[in-house]
Amino acid sequence: MTRRRLPVGIQDFSRLRENNCYYVDKTAIIGTLVDQSDYVFLSRPRRFGKSLLIDTLCALFQGRQELFQGLAIHDNWDWSVTHPVLRLSFDGLYDKSSDLDGDIIEQLESVEREYGLAPAESSNTGPRRLRNLLDRLHAKTSQRVVVLVDEYDKPILDVLNDPELARANRDYLRGFYGIIKGSAQHIRFVFVTGISMFSKVSLFSGLNNLEDISLDPRYGDLCGYTDEDIDTVFAPELDGLDRDKIRTWYNGYNWRGGTLVYNPFDVLLLLNNREFRPYWFETGSPSFLFETLKANSIAPMELEGRIADQSLISKFDVDEISVEALLFQTGYLTITEERPDDFDTLYRLDYPNLEVRISLNRGLLAHLAKNDRMPRVEAHSLRTHLETNDFESFGCELKASLCSLPYQWHATGDLARYEAWYASLLHMSFRAIGVAVHSEASSSHGRADMVVEIDDQVFVIEFKMAEYAAAAGTEAVTQAAADALKAAFEQMRRRGYGDKYRASGRKVHLIAVACGREERNLLEVRVQTEQLQ
Repeated sequence: MTRRRLPVGIQDFSRLRENNCYYVDKTAIIGTLVDQSDYVFLSRPRRFGKSLLIDTLCALFQGRQELFQGLAIHDNWDWSVTHPVLRLSFDGLYDKSSDLDGDIIEQLESVEREYGLAPAESSNTGPRRLRNLLDRLHAKTSQRVVVLVDEYDKPILDVLNDPELARANRDYLRGFYGIIKGSAQHIRFVFVTGISMFSKVSLFSGLNNLEDISLDPRYGDLCGYTDEDIDTVFAPELDGLDRDKIRTWYNGYNWRGGTLVYNPFDVLLLLNNREFRPYWFETGSPSFLFETLKANSIAPMELEGRIADQSLISKFDVDEISVEALLFQTGYLTITEERPDDFDTLYRLDYPNLEVRISLNRGLLAHLAKNDRMPRVEAHSLRTHLETNDFESFGCELKASLCSLPYQWHATGDLARYEAWYASLLHMSFRAIGVAVHSEASSSHGRADMVVEIDDQVFVIEFKMAEYAAAAGTEAVTQAAADALKAAFEQMRRRGYGDKYRASGRKVHLIAVACGREERNLLEVRVQTEQLQ
């Protein structure tokens, strides 16, 4: 097969086609969408090709037939009819109250010039200018207008740290989008896309006829690449790359289409650079996410296998953002299982792939420690100590690691939550370097706090809070730690946490960790190695 140019960073459909770039043909799905819907909303995480999709729709309605030669829609579109296109993209800065209206007016003025319309001097606000422009475009061309809105939510998301301004931008946009519905006689097609699913009540009450296709199985792979796309379209670029590793690193996003998809940004940079790296994650700034997790006392190990219904994963507004919605809509979690019942559908959410699993945990550790390097160095040391069975050094290293991190989560006084704090930090450390770790690992009689698998060795770890009075002396604390260790070993043996691993011929180590509430750290770590039967 002939090699083509990789469209790295190209969101312009005409440039992509004219430069003979690789192109994954989504036009059959686009044709179905345009035939069956008039007002459409789509939410996808950043870097998923939303802007290219908008540009493709623009070229299609403008009748640029030459760009669609050889594509699925070419012979199924009436090229004799063209429509005026009003395209808006919110890619500016909106940190002052006047920024949003000024930016919209500038964009509408640009459309006026494109179609040879005199400036609407009497329309001195964005919403008025929009109403006027839709009317005049329809009148001049005798065709109804196509409205395309890219990054509709950026003016709100950019200022979430300033709730008052975020609400003001949201309320402005609510009135602005309401103009579109009020001008229905001038509209042929509307497509709005962004990252978040703001509730229709809060933002789209004026445009409440939008059809949300974000979780419509028919459009699950409208954005993103499938396995088939990788193996066919990009086949000339795969030589020398481990195909299974590509899948493990980057595949796994699911929007109920029955097909898992890759983030295009990851795939294109991998094929271009020939090196596996967390390309997508590195372009984000998830500080707001990390602060939200801390504020809601949610540790990374609680994210895996998280259960939510559709109302939770779409619950997004300035004054109320569910953690599930934030993680799902921004692409850090995806749907891995559906559980329909008579009244609702429950979704199991988990990391989509290795890139996100490692990077999110690594980023959160660095955020807590205010240091990007130290947590990873310590995590590698912890792994080495386990691998070599140097358990004394493991205990010392783990204690030192906890000392370097602020006590931010689970300070509620509940013993189980305190134990979860210690477990979550160790979980993050191992996830950050790709170690196979399972929290709340089930056995036939219960769930172990943590199971770590390294080659032919398995480490079952149980955390127990030592119970003692706040003013207890050294002897009392030592005795409480010993009691906690004993209880941990008894629980692991009684419930057979290591049985299934030992039965497979692997060496099983039971690790008991006694935690101190007052010390806010570990008191003691003990290990017992189960002999093979």
